[in-house]
Amino acid sequence: MTLLLLYIGYFVYIVLSIIALWGGYCVIMVWRRVSQTRFVDEEDQDEFLGELEQTLATKNYDAAIELCDGDRRALPQLALFAVEKRDLGFAKLRRRVAERFQQDVMADIEHRLSWVGTVIKSAPMIGLLGTVMGMMGAFAKLGGSEQVDATEMAKDIQFALITTACGLAIAVPLVLATASINVRIRKMEDLVGIGLGRLFESLKSILPGS
Repeated sequence: MTLLLLYIGYFVYIVLSIIALWGGYCVIMVWRRVSQTRFVDEEDQDEFLGELEQTLATKNYDAAIELCDGDRRALPQLALFAVEKRDLGFAKLRRRVAERFQQDVMADIEHRLSWVGTVIKSAPMIGLLGTVMGMMGAFAKLGGSEQVDATEMAKDIQFALITTACGLAIAVPLVLATASINVRIRKMEDLVGIGLGRLFESLKSILPGS
């Protein structure tokens, strides 16, 4: 029984380490993805839109495509798609652009965030498993011998408390990081929504069906 609990203890520590690394990696990837996708602020976006509106006003589509092509942020890529597919018509194009934003940008971010959520839920549960196993080991020593070695029993209780603390130490920072990322995502969505509104106002007069 003691050997089994020892192996389970190692297993719990390994699993906690793996999910901690995976959760941290996903948080970093989502943070980078959001940073690469959005403009720093509305002024930065307005500057880009001002240049784009000038090219669209003169129907210089090649210049508009060149302006957007090298910019990997969400709005320039959506604008590039809109200009290249302008023959679709206003209503259909607007729907396609919205779908593309959800598929190409938000789906990837939400996928990564779902993994962070899984880590947040599973880390305390794995820690609780370690707690249960540690207490089982302590009670096994307590009930299996008339003279209990307090040092050995304390090790089992210590293991139980450490795994609980590790599970919480993984989950709590990830909860705070996820809250911060969600704020950044909402700001990005607001900026992209404002930008797309201006883009389609510029395209309204030149697209068929508008």
